[in-house]
Amino acid sequence: MQAPYAAESAPECREFLTFRLGDEQYGIHILKVQEIRGYERPTAIANAPAFIKGVMNLRGVIVPIVDLRVRFDLPFSYDEGTVVIVLNVADRVVGVVVDAVSDVLPLAGEAIQPPPEFADSVFDTSYITGLATVDGRMLILLDIEKLVTGADMALVEERMP
Repeated sequence: MQAPYAAESAPECREFLTFRLGDEQYGIHILKVQEIRGYERPTAIANAPAFIKGVMNLRGVIVPIVDLRVRFDLPFSYDEGTVVIVLNVADRVVGVVVDAVSDVLPLAGEAIQPPPEFADSVFDTSYITGLATVDGRMLILLDIEKLVTGADMALVEERMP
């Protein structure tokens, strides 16, 4: 006899695409990811902030390219592992440059710890949804939509309620 499935008692499990920026591992919800592409130098836009590397034409769609290493004040260099993760966020397509993509990991809700709280004057952590330990390494989970739609990124206009 088969045991009944109890959806309410099953822990919530979400999948995250993990990637590397410098020495740290990050994760974003897999449902935000459209595709992963090798890095190609984008077309620069005059007077853009340093973290906006430019734009690329992706099958007829002009996509802004954001370098997360620059955005997070990390040292960077481009090599054969550098990739662009193309995302669907806030009804917009945006590419983010990362050092390398690692894996897709399922994480149960109880495996994710809340981020530490810091005073607003230290730095903004509102785009960090949680932290998880995977194979002895800390994984920083990002709310990529909140990050790229933040006022300091200026990629998407604020929506009126």
